Amino acid sequence: MTASGEATQRCRLLFADQLNLARGKYVPLSEARKGHARLCVGAYAVTYCKDMIAAPGAGVLDGLPDMQLVFDPANLRMSWERDTQVVVGDLRDGDTDFPLCGRSALKRAIALWRDRGLEPQIGIEMEAYVYQRNADGEWVPYETPGAFVYGTGPFSDPAGLVDDIWQAAANCGLPIESINAEFDSPQFELTLRYADALKAADDAFLFRQMAREILFKRGYLLSFLPKPIEGKSGSGLHFNLSFTDKDGTNVFARSDVNDTSNPVMQGVIAGMLKHHRALTGVLAPVTNSYERLKPGNLVGYWANWGVDHRSVTVRLSGETGNGARLEHRLGDCAASPYFAIAALLQAGHLGMENSYALPDPETEDGIESVSAEEHAPHDLGSALDALESDTALTEAIGSVLVANYVAIKRREIELLADKSREEQIAYYLHYI
Repeated sequence: MTASGEATQRCRLLFADQLNLARGKYVPLSEARKGHARLCVGAYAVTYCKDMIAAPGAGVLDGLPDMQLVFDPANLRMSWERDTQVVVGDLRDGDTDFPLCGRSALKRAIALWRDRGLEPQIGIEMEAYVYQRNADGEWVPYETPGAFVYGTGPFSDPAGLVDDIWQAAANCGLPIESINAEFDSPQFELTLRYADALKAADDAFLFRQMAREILFKRGYLLSFLPKPIEGKSGSGLHFNLSFTDKDGTNVFARSDVNDTSNPVMQGVIAGMLKHHRALTGVLAPVTNSYERLKPGNLVGYWANWGVDHRSVTVRLSGETGNGARLEHRLGDCAASPYFAIAALLQAGHLGMENSYALPDPETEDGIESVSAEEHAPHDLGSALDALESDTALTEAIGSVLVANYVAIKRREIELLADKSREEQIAYYLHYI
């Protein structure tokens, strides 16, 4: 409260960096109404442990100059924090887009599809585990002894954490589609309602931060790490993709679930599979990702596709009509939704633009046997190699953005090279 007794009014200005950290600052509402703020480009020069390197575009050897966060004050929205509004902005360098801005990269990808008269629509599914403190103050899995897949209610969530997340999301206009317990406990699936690609990315970025902060204030830790608990299921990030035309019609809509003749659908799938190995470097961005990303785990390891088949990377949903969509199943929530969706849209667009041939659909079960031959790299370093060597995709996404990301990630690999699994989990746990 202010000295006069009035509620303090402030705004939280945010952007997602290449590590998917929610960086920004609090400012008075009077400052937020200006629509811009200045920050140091050095935010793009550091690892999770604040190790600074001269990554491309991060300005370390150029005096660490400013970049500008730009946003429309009309887009301020209520936050989950008391007496606070929140907004997500784009980064600028003078009059041009700051080349490391993932949100701007996503806008460029969307624009390519709009030039084709199509609007990308995205629905996002996130998976995460919940931790609580034990008597020694250590983080241990949340006790949910009665939990089961698709579980709801107190046996799956005895402390009512889902209730808190749901209420906070409603208060700040973040559109939940569903929440339920996942296969292993204490794992949850959190699904947001589909929206145009930019809104979907903004919603996912804010929702993830909101949910983690709400639970942390209650003494719990919501972890989106891809494989935090050895011997239990991994946590993924699934993107459901469709396109609407100028009349708002879903161009993937069909009456027969097995009709895969749509040329846009074919081009997008072909592009995603052609650039599968490079996409892994973006969508599976931490060393722990590769404990999850293994064959037989229903995680998008193989470069394959199929109709209503959960063992493939690109699943054509069994829904027809306006619910028809593609589901990309490779990623995990360590990835920035902006960077990830931009990469997927660019890969799909390359498939359309270059008329890539669509491989035959997966004919095997995908668990014990597969017909696909190409698969994801086995570690983060190899995935970064694949990303760097795929010049068509890196140039489409943004060559400086990719170069900066790769430099930060290669340093991350060096820092963790001699660490045990437990030490690697501890390195990431409070950030992902």
